[in-house]
Amino acid sequence: MGQDTKQAVLFPGQGAQFVGMSAQLVERIPATRELFDAGSRLVGADLYELCAQGPESKLNSTAISQPAIFVVSLAVLRAIAVGGGGARLAAAGTAGLSLGEYTALVFAGALDFQEALEIVVRRGAYMQEACDERPGGMTSVIGLDLAAMREVVAAAAEHGTVAIANVNAPAQIVLSGEAPALERAVAIARERGARRTVPLKVAGAYHSPLMAGATRKLAPYLERAKIRAPRIPFYPNVTARQESDPARIRRCLLEQIESPVLWGPTLEALLGAGVGAALEPGPGRVVAGLMKQVNADVPVTSLLSAESIELFLAAA
Repeated sequence: MGQDTKQAVLFPGQGAQFVGMSAQLVERIPATRELFDAGSRLVGADLYELCAQGPESKLNSTAISQPAIFVVSLAVLRAIAVGGGGARLAAAGTAGLSLGEYTALVFAGALDFQEALEIVVRRGAYMQEACDERPGGMTSVIGLDLAAMREVVAAAAEHGTVAIANVNAPAQIVLSGEAPALERAVAIARERGARRTVPLKVAGAYHSPLMAGATRKLAPYLERAKIRAPRIPFYPNVTARQESDPARIRRCLLEQIESPVLWGPTLEALLGAGVGAALEPGPGRVVAGLMKQVNADVPVTSLLSAESIELFLAAA
């Protein structure tokens, strides 16, 4: 990355988790362990052990995976700071995929770690409860644009609740909803030219009206949260544009539970603001993959392993 290239720091969301995602990091950089200990106290289980050794079924549960990914991403930032690379994290913008918004807000100084962790733990628990109360699923549709997918949703609505959950790229849209309506929407999408449809391995219908119970339960905690103006331009999922007012950010965090994740438009807004490279601290390479679909010329450095962090620091 050239010295004049503007950089974004982008954080992964639920689905990026995998067993073993933190073992090496904690072994090599012990200063990261206290973040996992803080998470363990709140979830009532050994979060580090679950991240390092599983079992996968428990790590993948919404109540565990959300705090796990949040903590792992922040552990990567801690490791970089301990290694003297804090200046390498200078950013012209930050955002996160759904859950990743909370990590982005901690990174931007708008939320304290402990308070954000408490909200994330409740968010994961309440979303799991909503999944149990109102079952549903999600499917990624590739090959139709947003306007076409809105028509698909409208055509399938008579079969139940179905909604657009993620706008990941111009022709990658994720649908969310009750099984009959979701199945009908997927069938209509195929009829109208979708190249591929992929059912997602998730616990329920995230970012749809089926999550209303989670919105209702989380609202009092978000209302009390101490949110400050971010020190780094922050782009929330709900609006895909920079938001600096704490009251507006609070509202976006609450609306986000049921609203679409406008990730493709968020990346386009960051690129429009001059961003030419990005860092992805945390598990997986979902952010890097989606950036390729929006603009393949923008490099994304994914950071998780101790080796990747050491290479990153050495390149300073």
